[in-house]
Amino acid sequence: MALIFHKMVSIEDALKLVEESLGHIRPLGVEEISLIEALGRVLAEDVYAKVDSPPFDRSTVDGYAVDAKDVYGASESEPACLTISGKSEVGSIPTAEAGGGRCVETATGAPLARGANAVVMVEYTKRVDDKVYVYRSVAPGENVSQTGSDITAGDVVIRKGKIISPSNIAVLAALGYKSIKVYRKPKIAVFSTGNELIEPGQPLSQGKVYDVNGYTITAMLKEIGVDADFLGILPDDYHVIKQNIEQALQQYDVVVTSGSTSAGFGDAIYRVFAEHGAVIVHGLKLRPGKPTVIAVSQGKLLIGLPGFPLSAMMVFMNVARPLISKMCGIEDSERYVIIKAKMAYRMDAGKGVRELIPVQLVETEEGLVAYPIVLGSGSASAIAMADGFIEIPENKQYVEEYEVVDVKLLSPSFRPPPLNIIGSHCPGIEVILRVAGLTTSKIINVGSLGGWRALKRGEADICGTHLLDEDTGKYNVHMPKKMGLEGLVEIYRGYARRIGLLVKKNNPKNIRSVIDLVRKDVVFVNRLRGSGARALIDKLLREAGITKPEDTIKGYTYEAKTHTAVASAIAQERADVGIAIEYVADIYGLDFIPLGDEIFDFAVRKDRLKKATVQRFIEALSSEAFRSNILSLRGYTLLPETGQKVYG
Repeated sequence: MALIFHKMVSIEDALKLVEESLGHIRPLGVEEISLIEALGRVLAEDVYAKVDSPPFDRSTVDGYAVDAKDVYGASESEPACLTISGKSEVGSIPTAEAGGGRCVETATGAPLARGANAVVMVEYTKRVDDKVYVYRSVAPGENVSQTGSDITAGDVVIRKGKIISPSNIAVLAALGYKSIKVYRKPKIAVFSTGNELIEPGQPLSQGKVYDVNGYTITAMLKEIGVDADFLGILPDDYHVIKQNIEQALQQYDVVVTSGSTSAGFGDAIYRVFAEHGAVIVHGLKLRPGKPTVIAVSQGKLLIGLPGFPLSAMMVFMNVARPLISKMCGIEDSERYVIIKAKMAYRMDAGKGVRELIPVQLVETEEGLVAYPIVLGSGSASAIAMADGFIEIPENKQYVEEYEVVDVKLLSPSFRPPPLNIIGSHCPGIEVILRVAGLTTSKIINVGSLGGWRALKRGEADICGTHLLDEDTGKYNVHMPKKMGLEGLVEIYRGYARRIGLLVKKNNPKNIRSVIDLVRKDVVFVNRLRGSGARALIDKLLREAGITKPEDTIKGYTYEAKTHTAVASAIAQERADVGIAIEYVADIYGLDFIPLGDEIFDFAVRKDRLKKATVQRFIEALSSEAFRSNILSLRGYTLLPETGQKVYG
């Protein structure tokens, strides 16, 4: 029989319950390792300076060590003349002394001679035999690094719980440490479960998906600093899962699985975990991430993550990572850098369950704007695209447009991208960015109309657009007036893309035109409202006399976000026909029925034309390198005005 979820708990309660069950989560032991092996390890004790750094007064320049009062008032017109009493070299103790009209020739890094308290740079001197003329005065301590000015003996230089970085290793070496004490790394076993999973690199057969979680979760664990081993994919078989987890518990401190955690008939993780220990958590008040299972077995931790990649990664970051970090001895309780941003648009969220929403951040003159990534819990790319995520509490019903939210950054090194391109999806944009050397730019696909709205709000530098004005038959130039952006934008001509109907190879349903979409044996896949392709298909349907397509066309309300999503639906036989560009038909091995060419342009805010990256994009659009590369995409053609301004 199917299990039901036990009492679902919040993230905070889940962490508390696990801590209580284990008595206290603490590091698993201490070991001493050599400094050369210390990178990424966690210090198990405070490190004190055994010596001063630098250990002696030393020169920071090549020049002459002097008593500053001997060169007081020295100038170009009245230089001070000193006698050179000797030399101080790196790695040796000087025997010569300075002061009383004497100086010591000194190399960078060499000890300061007795009687000296400053060094005159060689550039301000002239040597004649054993005399030196000094053309500039110096103050006491000038060009000298004094003993202990960097680190003083007895100081705490690195505190317990610190993850050792290359710069920490530099400090430890400077203080004479050859080895340090660190916490033992937890050993963690990772399994993926599911009959639908196959390893990357194998042919992808119908109904199967590549395993994402095994590789991703293992990498995220290694990023924390643990010894993580991915032990493979297990089928949805209770006995197989049980046997493998039993073996893993004998060798590892923690077992992490993904998949087989929900309350369905075939999900076995709960039963296996319950057999080996006490199930502490079965269900989180979290979306995505509800089907999560956590158990404790003889002091060891078992964590069952959901199977969908986005769900698995979100639960890992918010539940598994803090627990395992404590086992590593990482004491920093604040796991994320949090910044403020405004929501790009109103979004229903919360409604009784805490919701974690990945977002992309766009920099505007009024601050950062957060664009939600709405790809579903099965998305593997959402985290890769995201700059961070926001938490919507369960007591909220929605987030308002431009409401200020806290964004937890996935990386503390986040930097706004050099260029924000928001609008319609097109592979041609990648060609322009490669030519312009702007491959770190951010592309957000929200459809042509969504791009125009982002342009109006100041969130986009550039909008990719292919919207047809049915009255004039022209593309895009009518949009500034329609959007209230007259005089505020310029439009640069892009290229033409052949668009048409995609069908299976050899066209088994014998589909010839949009008229065939109303047939009872045909399933259609549409494009998003506001996209150029959607506007075109609706226009063609009206011209064909089909006035209520939502009632007469199967799949009319099935909306795909990108051209490739349309092709994928047909290749996987979830639909028979869809509208997309010819380029994706080639990729997916589909037949293509042309409907015509559309023009894809680029609208640019005038106040962004001063940005160097915007100028590079525009220049690349009219370059020979772009013209030759864009033609490699099937169905793309250049236009006489490509690269030229056609509006503004």
